[in-house]
Amino acid sequence: MNRLTLIGTLLAAMAGSPALAQDGAHAGHMNMDHGAMQGTNTRDPGAMKMDQGSMKMDAPAAPEGARDPDAYSGGYTLERGPYVLPGPRQLRFADEHRFATLWFDRLERVDTHDATVTAWDAQARIGRDYDKLALKSEGDYGNGRLEEARTEVLWTHAIASFWDTQLGWRHDSGGTDPERDWLAIGVQGLAPYWFEVDATAYVGERGRSALRLSAEYELLLTQRLILQPRAEINVYGKRDEARGIGAGLSDALAGIRLRYEFSRQFAPYAGVEWSGRFGQTADLARQSGTRAKETRLVAGVRMWF
Repeated sequence: MNRLTLIGTLLAAMAGSPALAQDGAHAGHMNMDHGAMQGTNTRDPGAMKMDQGSMKMDAPAAPEGARDPDAYSGGYTLERGPYVLPGPRQLRFADEHRFATLWFDRLERVDTHDATVTAWDAQARIGRDYDKLALKSEGDYGNGRLEEARTEVLWTHAIASFWDTQLGWRHDSGGTDPERDWLAIGVQGLAPYWFEVDATAYVGERGRSALRLSAEYELLLTQRLILQPRAEINVYGKRDEARGIGAGLSDALAGIRLRYEFSRQFAPYAGVEWSGRFGQTADLARQSGTRAKETRLVAGVRMWF
């Protein structure tokens, strides 16, 4: 056997060796395990990306009609979570701001049959979109004294678009009549077809009760010239002779005012108003020498700040 024949015989023997065959199988097995681990090992980056995708798909959906912006944020809020900025919170939603306003719907001189008096109907509010503190005041001043006044302090809560519930206290004063206090509960808002409605029920001492309804409308003749009809009725459940009030429908008024808005905040006006007393209240008015029904001219200004 020459040298080349010997080398060929040795190579053929090594290729068929069990050790070399095992090494090749092991290498193939390792490759297969690595591929399997990519699909199952949670430490694998690819696997982690798949888990994150699953987490986003599992996030809870926003409940129908939800108004809370934190209700479907996955637990993160503007005041809690890893993205909260240090210091006082800078971002605030519109319903988190506090507003204040003073509104004179009527501040006018009224020419009656017996005298000329000053009348007002004002409302002040402070609070947020959903909850506010309201102060209402309405009355007449004439002949050097306060003839009649109604003051209400109310907590106002929004229950629907353009509608608030109101709960609080009313105080009647003026003239020589005894003062009265009432518990007040009512609603105020904008009815369909843009009627502004205010309806309040009252409960007083010694079983007294009352109901007050008012409505007004704004008819735009031009963008600045506005015609405003207004009506109001008052009903009492019990006779109160000391204040000249009878049981049942007590009084009503209807008027119309024409105003010109130099700006949205300032508008002078002039108009005419009819006022009437009914039933027992009319009888008490006649006994005291007061007219039960009359028509009067008014002129004043409407403004707000």
